[in-house]
Amino acid sequence: MLVDLLRTNGFSAFSAGSGVEMDALMKQSDFDLLLLDVMLPGEDGFSICLRLRGAGKMPILMLTAQREDIDRILGLELGADDYVTKPFNSRELLARVRSILRRAAYTEERDDALGPLTFAEWRIDPKSRELHDPEGAQVSMTTAEFDLLLAFCRNPNKILTREQLLSMTHAGSAGPVERSIDAHISRVRQKIEPNLKDPTFIKTVRLGGYLFASKVEHAA
Repeated sequence: MLVDLLRTNGFSAFSAGSGVEMDALMKQSDFDLLLLDVMLPGEDGFSICLRLRGAGKMPILMLTAQREDIDRILGLELGADDYVTKPFNSRELLARVRSILRRAAYTEERDDALGPLTFAEWRIDPKSRELHDPEGAQVSMTTAEFDLLLAFCRNPNKILTREQLLSMTHAGSAGPVERSIDAHISRVRQKIEPNLKDPTFIKTVRLGGYLFASKVEHAA
């Protein structure tokens, strides 16, 4: 049904009933977006999401019948860019698909003209959309995570509300602003903070939002 819906609305779509079938399809073609159901035979959607996120940057939209916030937040923390809770309206699903694809195309076009930035010996490159740690190792990031960190680097030492971060990145557009932004920021912290109990880069501002407490410079 989803494949028919997507094809009817101008997309080239393919279905896979398991992680094994998905892997076979992905070896044959390149894809711009993955709609990933949580409940699958064998390897579940959460596991697939985590595995794919460590291997590439393709946006992932998760489909889940779970209504508990913890299940939706888990999907974001594992690297999903967005999620839809079943049952859902077909128009809502199409809107989210188009939004993710537009964002991916827009950020790629916009960032092509921008040079890399550095903070505390970290290097973030908008054009290649890569983050490298002080030792030069590349750090894997989701589209939403990269957009969040880039927004912080472009606005260092400024208090940014969750609504401002959402408008800058469109991160977490599927659910409550506070929960989705917080989940993505938690994942960014896990990748850049030396001490999660006492963050030195991304600081929480009580009743305000977040502040990126680092000097940011244009890379030479």
